[in-house]
Amino acid sequence: MNLANSRAAMVFSVLALVCGAAAGAAALPSDWQHEQQFDAPAPGLIKLSLPVATLNAARPALEDLRLYDDAGKEMPYLIERPTAAPKIAQNPKSFQVSLNARATVLTLETGQAQPLDGVTLESPATSFIKSVQIETSADGNRWEILARGKPIFRQPNGASQLHLDIRAGTLPWLRLTVDDQRSEPIPFTGARVHAAASQPVPGESLPVTITDRQESPGETRLTLNLGAANLNLATLHLETPEPLFTREVTVTAPQISEDSIREQTLAGGVIYRVAVEGQPAAAQLFVPVESQVRSRELLLLIRNHDSPPLPITAVGGERRPVYLVFLARQAGAHHLLTGNSQCATPHFDLAALGANLKSIAPSLIELSPLADNPSYRPPEVLPDVQATGVALDVSAWKFRKTVNLTRAGAQQLELDPDVLSRAQRDFQDLRLLRGGRQVSYIIERTSISRALTPVIAAAGDSKNPRLSRWRIKLPRPALPVLRLVCAARTPLFRREMTLEEELADERGAPYRRTLGQASWIQTPGRAGREFILTLDNPPRSDTLFLETENGDNPPVELENFRLFYLATRLLFKAGLNDEPFLYYGNARAAAPRYDLSLVANELLATDKTAATLGAEEQLQKSSWRENQVPGKGGVLFWAVLALVVVVLLAIISRLLPKSAPPGSQI
Repeated sequence: MNLANSRAAMVFSVLALVCGAAAGAAALPSDWQHEQQFDAPAPGLIKLSLPVATLNAARPALEDLRLYDDAGKEMPYLIERPTAAPKIAQNPKSFQVSLNARATVLTLETGQAQPLDGVTLESPATSFIKSVQIETSADGNRWEILARGKPIFRQPNGASQLHLDIRAGTLPWLRLTVDDQRSEPIPFTGARVHAAASQPVPGESLPVTITDRQESPGETRLTLNLGAANLNLATLHLETPEPLFTREVTVTAPQISEDSIREQTLAGGVIYRVAVEGQPAAAQLFVPVESQVRSRELLLLIRNHDSPPLPITAVGGERRPVYLVFLARQAGAHHLLTGNSQCATPHFDLAALGANLKSIAPSLIELSPLADNPSYRPPEVLPDVQATGVALDVSAWKFRKTVNLTRAGAQQLELDPDVLSRAQRDFQDLRLLRGGRQVSYIIERTSISRALTPVIAAAGDSKNPRLSRWRIKLPRPALPVLRLVCAARTPLFRREMTLEEELADERGAPYRRTLGQASWIQTPGRAGREFILTLDNPPRSDTLFLETENGDNPPVELENFRLFYLATRLLFKAGLNDEPFLYYGNARAAAPRYDLSLVANELLATDKTAATLGAEEQLQKSSWRENQVPGKGGVLFWAVLALVVVVLLAIISRLLPKSAPPGSQI
């Protein structure tokens, strides 16, 4: 008996023993929500790919997955998750550069015996685009062409591509000829060669839906629906009719971080379609991800800089399959159960056999559609989340708004400018209440940009006619705006732009607070005429001033002013007949602590309904000091000073000798 057969026999025997130990298991349990059926074609080892619906219904690590035969006996299994091994990149044994009249020639002795599938060049050059011819040789003398017209580039907008894919193979020598006929040569300081994967990693196509597209200055934000949560996403593929472009892209997903939900970067890269003169166009539209995505949604950020938004007509994906491997004792029906948030992770003592089971080919077995277990009452959404918590005395809160609901279950509520202006910066004072008791929530901090359109007025200085100044009036003070954007009608200028606000200290003395500064260079050939100024500090008042010195030039003409802030949401659970209120405006409130963060992953994976806020109600009058408009302070100081003066005058009047009555003698 050879070694392979003996290993297979050993695996079969161990699985048979484990299955025999489970033979006395009870009938199908009733505390699993979902069931799927499939038929095993024959006794023996079976490896099947779990459908997307199964992964979506199960917990992220498949802790609640259970397998039963038709007699109701639980069966052990092994989960296999194929992953792409990280590529090994190494310096070549030698690296030589030579120049001729038309090209830069890079000669590499790789020094690698294993197959290679790529090389990455290193250059300090900041702006270029060139084509490369790739050759290989076994001895450094006789060369064979592998590819022509491969592009390398680095653009002023930050997009860079210096990696060259090569047909995998043993490549002792590489010669890269960089075409310099149409542009000046650039320096190359080194290279890295990449080892090819020992074996291909399986992948399955994944339909992706674009559910939302938002444009903000210099950036496109696409919301992508993967159709399910808990998927091992390998790549995203973008489709665009744009003939020539380069763009940096970032893939993010909502993840739990410190009792709140934040967008975390999963992957980044460059997509492009470029053409070097004399060469056919080359394109790279894939974004490698290789990460498990626990939510249904992904965010794709495309940085356009000064270029127009890139039209994306469709997005596709590829996911890594998740395999279920088990030993079928007999042919016939089997049952796969999912949907139990309380069960513990099973331990079948099969992990040591994983290396032997990976060689098994997947079976072409289809599972039935996901169905409710007939003996199980479907649970409510997030059944472990209590509807209300402890009572709260709201006498210290100054404002509230009604929360309007359209459907029961998980809710998503975006904070509006009223709340953003009056709440604490870190939202410690936000409280959701129903019937006087708190409703737990999780804060979701997003990268979604919301625009505000301010009121603009010229505010020039008569003493300085060279100064152009614009007064920017916000709808509320202390809004957490991050960017100012405006457009120019003037085609040619260079200006230093400063954004400030005028405040007053406690004594009423005015002072200026700088919020941001940037240079603006506008030329007739520049594609866009928008100016983007990133604020270093959020404003405290509701009135900002943008100013610039014109020197001996005519004033610049600006229009289309907008300010942008990032959307913040609350995620919570509510019934349709609930009438919750959002309370805010308490400078002394500490951050609440809710157990909802323990089931935040389930909340992320659940379909959520958008709730809305009603009109603002003022619960109590603000104090005299709090009623002062930010930047117009000093009233309290002068009032106290006046009171002190009155008191001093009264004391002095008492100390002064009284005048004698008329006609009296001293």
